[in-house]
Amino acid sequence: MKSDRTALVSVLIYTSVSLLAAGAFLAATTLRGDYSWVARSGGAAWVFLLSMIILMPTITPWLKRRLRER
Repeated sequence: MKSDRTALVSVLIYTSVSLLAAGAFLAATTLRGDYSWVARSGGAAWVFLLSMIILMPTITPWLKRRLRER
């Protein structure tokens, strides 16, 4: 039961952070630069994917330890 909660909270955290990073990339390329929508959306998708790859194995163990200490 507790591991289900940990998994759900982990998914919410790393997905939210990845979406924020992709949104920041999209905003930065929209405000500064003359890029096509294909380049902007492709870059945002790439940033989202790389953020997920980096954050998944990082957030889950950290959160497990954090919740176990309580």
